[in-house]
Amino acid sequence: MPTLRWTIPNSPEGHEAALIMASRFEVRSLKDVPRFFLNSLSAWRQVRKAPGCFGASLVARPVQRTFQTLSAWESREQLMTFVQAEPHRSIMKAMRSTMSDSAFVFWDASVADLPISWAEAERRLDEMATKQATER
Repeated sequence: MPTLRWTIPNSPEGHEAALIMASRFEVRSLKDVPRFFLNSLSAWRQVRKAPGCFGASLVARPVQRTFQTLSAWESREQLMTFVQAEPHRSIMKAMRSTMSDSAFVFWDASVADLPISWAEAERRLDEMATKQATER
């Protein structure tokens, strides 16, 4: 399971809270995995320079065709600025047709709790998936 360890582009010093985002992406086919992974690396280079990002990590599970991200942000505005900037914006458009499923969950946390554990992120993603399934 390739993991890009938690990296800290900007110190959260002087801040009390962070917006946490966890995501899970599943591509349709194993043949889509290499392309998604390479695009993930481009987005990873971008996040390492992103203003307002307090930390980020990525887990790739190629055999399961899934990728997960976990990040902490100064604000939702900083996160959206990252999402709408290049190369992330073009990556989202290019990969849309290869996606089987995607999920996002957001919550607030104390910067003292950073980095957030993968177990916590996966628990929240699973809870959200369960809630969505029961609402259908």
